[in-house]
Amino acid sequence: MNIDFHTHVKISKRSSFNPEYFEEMMTEARASGLDAIALTEHFNTNCFMDVYDYLDAHCSYEHGYYEANGLKVFPGIEIDVKEVGHILFIGAREDIISIRQLLDYHTEKEHFIPFSKLLDIGETYEVLKIGAHPFRESTPLHQLPIEQLRRLDAFDLNGKDLYSYEQASYQEQLISFAEKVGLPIVGGSDTHQFLQYGSIMNELSFDCRTVAELKACIFSNDYHIHIADDLPLKVRSATLVKKYMKKYISEKNRATSFIS
Repeated sequence: MNIDFHTHVKISKRSSFNPEYFEEMMTEARASGLDAIALTEHFNTNCFMDVYDYLDAHCSYEHGYYEANGLKVFPGIEIDVKEVGHILFIGAREDIISIRQLLDYHTEKEHFIPFSKLLDIGETYEVLKIGAHPFRESTPLHQLPIEQLRRLDAFDLNGKDLYSYEQASYQEQLISFAEKVGLPIVGGSDTHQFLQYGSIMNELSFDCRTVAELKACIFSNDYHIHIADDLPLKVRSATLVKKYMKKYISEKNRATSFIS
């Protein structure tokens, strides 16, 4: 099973959820060779629950994932922590929604939850806990105490970062750090635009249906991370399209506001 552990279906935090865009994203994810994605939308994105309201109304859910255009969609969330850094939780629908509700007070920067308290929450649920892009300059995780980082399940080898930094040295840096902490590494594209799908994926040895099965596969090292030869082209193309889509949405919103 080919899965991407870090994806988004909104073009940005401030944009509204668009059902047509979602359906296009799912179709293109499948076409890129993916069998599954973890939908790790930002916890403080505009109208977070719109995504799950649509999934509940239009996609079947069983075992621990939604089925969307032949694609398994595992619920997830990306959370900012007070110390700076992003954490991915992936789990059952009810668990992800419950965690999001617990974070209502923490959506603004001045109220971001401390890393240790977020892990306390995560450890009360059956969720896969991934440290997102640990060496990204804007949101690093490597500066956090190692004994706290060991409470995570894995680190994220991020497609966006493989494009932004020198790929070989970045991988070497992350591998060395992950070995020091004692955590495995999984791949995530961090896409907001479908051209980025397939830039990096995890080839699992088993067809997983639940987060417990995903965790078991990772912990037993029954998977392989595949990085596309054309990753730079995929990420750059997606980044440029995202830039102009955000500009168009912003201009459209300003025009609507002016008319009103």
